[in-house]
Amino acid sequence: MSNSKSLTRRMGLRTVAAAALTVPLSSMASVSTAEPQGHLEVMTFNLRFASTAEPNSWADRRPVMRALLRRAAPTVIGTQEGVYQQLLDIQSDLAPHYEWIGTGRKRGSHDESMAIFYDTRRVAPAEYEHFWLSDTPELIGSNTWGGRFSRMVTWIRFRDLHNDGRELYVLNTHLDHASQYARARSASLIAERIAGLDRSLPLVVTGDFNVAAHENPVYYSMLGGGLVDAWDAAAERSTLYGTFHGYQPLTPNGDRIDWILVTPGVTVHRATIDTFSVNGQFPSDHLPVRVSLGLA
Repeated sequence: MSNSKSLTRRMGLRTVAAAALTVPLSSMASVSTAEPQGHLEVMTFNLRFASTAEPNSWADRRPVMRALLRRAAPTVIGTQEGVYQQLLDIQSDLAPHYEWIGTGRKRGSHDESMAIFYDTRRVAPAEYEHFWLSDTPELIGSNTWGGRFSRMVTWIRFRDLHNDGRELYVLNTHLDHASQYARARSASLIAERIAGLDRSLPLVVTGDFNVAAHENPVYYSMLGGGLVDAWDAAAERSTLYGTFHGYQPLTPNGDRIDWILVTPGVTVHRATIDTFSVNGQFPSDHLPVRVSLGLA
């Protein structure tokens, strides 16, 4: 992919901060890691964009978000819907060893982003790219498939600092909520782009796909690109709830529209739908999904 950004560990911060469309990598406050030895803890989380509207304003949700993320301490978090100031809030609520890469889905950095946060003690970015889910994927903000909004992907090739520098890809996306045609075309483009990456490396896809797993052609299109549903592959699973709750009572065995997909060589030790809340306040209108992965 010709316009991907290459990074070295030493120069990564400077290179990413200088990129015209990429939010600066930044430092953030203290949290302890909870990952089992050797496992990668990956989360996908639709943050619900920051709003002052009540109820469930960002001011009310932010402390709960902070508590959830510090408690979970993921290695990598693929986020959806985060807007720039909200992402800055999250960075200030996490630890100094977390950084992030992302850009607004329209021209400029203040629109919703597919930001990926990561623990710098465990992984280091070597390369990254953004592309848009359209017929013109390199055109910022492009939307040619009738989706309600412009949609995009951010991907990063990481080096695992605890695994002899072994590399892996993480892709993060958010498919359109209104158009099945746009979702289907988007899934096909993502599969095509994945095919162009180094297939010898493990790969993880995080995202809000806006359709239920097992119940839509988009799901099978993604699996047809050589991916496995981490929820199904997990050796252990938490209770299943619908991952979009809209601040209503949780739905046992509900639709799982937020997925983590992996390549077949990745071992999924555990998958969890995180129902953390404080006094009835959820951090988002989605529940985050977490998986514990082994790459060896």
